[in-house]
Amino acid sequence: MPNPLRTMRRGHTITALSAAALLALTACGTESTEESSADGAATTESEAAVTVAEPIAVTYDGGLYVLDGTTLEVVQDIELEGFNRLNPAGDDRHMFVSTSTGFQLLDAAGAELTDLEFEAPKPGHVVRHAGKTVLFADGTGEVTIFDPAELGDTLPETETYTTPEAHHGVAVELENGELVTTLGNEDERPGIVVLDENHEEIARNEDCPGVHGEATAQGEAVVIGCETGVLIYQDGEITKVDSPTDYGRIGNQAGTDASPITLGDYKQDEDAELERPTEVSLVDTEAGTITLVDIGASYTFRSLARGPEGEGLVLGTDGAIHVVDPEAAEVTDSFPVIDSWEEPLEWQQPRPAIFVRGETAFVSDPGANEIHAVDLATGEITATGSLDSAPNELSGVLG
Repeated sequence: MPNPLRTMRRGHTITALSAAALLALTACGTESTEESSADGAATTESEAAVTVAEPIAVTYDGGLYVLDGTTLEVVQDIELEGFNRLNPAGDDRHMFVSTSTGFQLLDAAGAELTDLEFEAPKPGHVVRHAGKTVLFADGTGEVTIFDPAELGDTLPETETYTTPEAHHGVAVELENGELVTTLGNEDERPGIVVLDENHEEIARNEDCPGVHGEATAQGEAVVIGCETGVLIYQDGEITKVDSPTDYGRIGNQAGTDASPITLGDYKQDEDAELERPTEVSLVDTEAGTITLVDIGASYTFRSLARGPEGEGLVLGTDGAIHVVDPEAAEVTDSFPVIDSWEEPLEWQQPRPAIFVRGETAFVSDPGANEIHAVDLATGEITATGSLDSAPNELSGVLG
């Protein structure tokens, strides 16, 4: 008997666009042609709306820019109040903008913020894995799962699960339908639970204080960060790997199917107002170990990415992308990209960010109001885009 919390629902169709969006599309993305009607009168037809090549998007205070991913020219400037976050939706066209009311769908290829939205108090993590996209609503603990290939003029059919208590959490669905999700409430986040395809519990571990973040490595090894190490779920078993120091918080990670090792941050000072670490963590999901690597500069939660061969990439406060060999656990190269910078005290404030697609790394520079494309094979900057406002969140479609 399926769990009663597992529900199915169908998205609704949105047919009315805002006047502002229509005007913007008309001004920036359409062409008009005149044709003669049967009585000789001239008529006007609008051609197809703008199509953005390999779109990239960045938020700023008051809106977001949609950029051409090859030239980095701004195609559309969309006004949007509040602090907004960006995530790939899982296909080659859409992204999600996390607003104050939910996960709003951005048609990045069409340079349009649609009215389609998954309503969610305090929208949190967006995870893409095994052909599914999973949204986590921190305000309710609701997990929403769908196939991103079904995104379009309506919201896709979804499957949902609600955690026992609301918390700042994350969830990922595996190829066999198992769901890994965090446990917690407003006061604590102690661990994770694994549910089968009917959302019945099959595994649990509560030895993970301050649980945060998720990454999936080669072989579908799911790694969840803790203040004392990580939890690894693979092949039906949860394993705790302790930090090499008494307090060792891993809260943000980057994984890839190309490597059994995840790249994560690492903070050791439990009492720091803002710790600026220079060491990153490498979690070997096969050996069950955590290795620390000093990159020679500090970094932030927006600094971690993976390259096309599984290499670790860390955008340092020295302005360089540091390339980490996860097997050798050492820095093998560094590419200077922007000027040196310092992490602001408030996490919502702009700071440089890195987003990788294929063999290109995109790096934002709030200090110069610019964004750069970097060839990861050579370290060469291949394009630079200028912005009117300081970029904050940076992301793109997956392609």
